Amino acid sequence: MRITRLFTGPDDLSCFEDIEISLESKEPLGLFSDPIAAKAVFFREIQPGYHYPWHNVLCREYVVTLSGRAEIEVSSGEKRRFGRGDVLLAEDTTGKGHRTRCISRVPWRQIFVTLP
Repeated sequence: MRITRLFTGPDDLSCFEDIEISLESKEPLGLFSDPIAAKAVFFREIQPGYHYPWHNVLCREYVVTLSGRAEIEVSSGEKRRFGRGDVLLAEDTTGKGHRTRCISRVPWRQIFVTLP
């Protein structure tokens, strides 16, 4: 399973990378990853047109899009779009940060899983 990682590089600039989550068969139940400890879970809804200027995440967290679409821009100008089912591992707690905007006509709904 491929997800996107958002992190701070050695130059203090946020950047993206694709990472692979390994899955192992647990027949007949399907494929599973190794468990990952979580600190908290919360939900958020952002209205269409929302724009959040340069910022960092407060803590390491998974962000899973439930509905709607968003675009995240990193320091280099690279932009990635996230829609229903996309998973982002946000880890850029320092540096310049990233920009976020809701690009759908419907609210962008997410679930956050914060990590210890």
